[in-house]
Amino acid sequence: MSAPSLKIFAGNSNRPLAEEICTSMGVPLGEATVTSFPDGESFVKINENVRGQDVFIMQSTCTPTNHHLMELLIMIDAARRASAHRITAVLPFYGYARQDRKDQPRVPITAKLVANLIVAAGANRILTMDLHAQQIQGFFDIPVDHLFASPVFFDHVEKNNMRNDNLVVVSPDVGGMKMAAAYATLMGAELGMVWKKRTSSTTVESVNVVGEVEGRNVLLVDDITETAGTLVNAAKTMRAHGAVSVRAAVSHALLSPMAYDRLKLGDIDELITTNTIPVDPKGLPITVLSVASLLGEAIKRIHPNESVTGLFKVKGF
Repeated sequence: MSAPSLKIFAGNSNRPLAEEICTSMGVPLGEATVTSFPDGESFVKINENVRGQDVFIMQSTCTPTNHHLMELLIMIDAARRASAHRITAVLPFYGYARQDRKDQPRVPITAKLVANLIVAAGANRILTMDLHAQQIQGFFDIPVDHLFASPVFFDHVEKNNMRNDNLVVVSPDVGGMKMAAAYATLMGAELGMVWKKRTSSTTVESVNVVGEVEGRNVLLVDDITETAGTLVNAAKTMRAHGAVSVRAAVSHALLSPMAYDRLKLGDIDELITTNTIPVDPKGLPITVLSVASLLGEAIKRIHPNESVTGLFKVKGF
C-alpha cells in the first residue's frame, strides 16, 4: 500500500503565506472554493480528490477572527467527509490565545473552547507558531507541533549586525520574561524588563525598569501586539532611561488603527515582525520577515512522521 500523498489547502486569511509555503516546498496549493453567501455564511468545496491523502489546511485565525475560524472549521469538516487520511490544521497565528484562563468570575476559557471546536471538526494534528501561552498545547487532545519564529528573527539580527556588546534584550512585561531570557541567552546579550500596569484593555502604563539600558541598543521581545500600547510605552521608558535605540521583535503583529497611530510617534526605531498574519507597513519602519520556509520544512517532516525538533534553535521557553 502506497503512502498517502501530501495536499495543502488554504482559507482566505493569509493566502500569500500559503502560496509561499508551497513554493518553498515545490508543491502546488490545492484547489478549493472558499467563499461566502450574501448573508455572510461561509461555503467551502474542495475541488480535488483527497481520499486517503495527508491533508494540511492553512488558516491564521486573525481579523476577522470569527469568520476565519469558521472557514477553518468548515474546511476541516469538508476534508474529513471527503475521507482524508489525516488532517493537520496549520495555524501560523492562533486567535483567542489570550483568553487562556479564568481570571474573573463568570468568564470563559475561549482558547480551550476553540481547541475543542477544531478537534470536533475533525483535525488530527495541529501545527502552530508562538502561542501566547505554551500551556495552550494542553488544550488539544491531539498532537501539537509548536514552532518558534525565533530562528527567523535571529537571522535578521545577524544579517543587520544588531548583535553586539551593546545590545540588551528587554521584556515589555513580566509575562514575557522567559521568552526574552531565551533570546538574550542565545544572542549573548544582557536581559532587562519593564514592569507595567494595565489601566484598560487598550492603555498600558510602564512603571519601572529592571536592568541597565542607559547607552544601550534595546531589543524589545514579545509574542503579539494589537494596539502597540505595551511596546510604545516600554520604548518611551527605555528612552527615558537613556537607551540609544529601541527596536521591537514581535511574532504576530495584528496592528489596529490605534497601533499605527502610536507607531507614527517614532518611539520605536523598527518593528520587526513576521507574516503569520498579513501586515501592511503603511510607510512606517516595519520589517516583515517570512516564516514560509520554517513552516514548509515542518510540513515536510510531519508528512513522513519525522521529528521537527531540529527546527528549534532556542531552548528553554
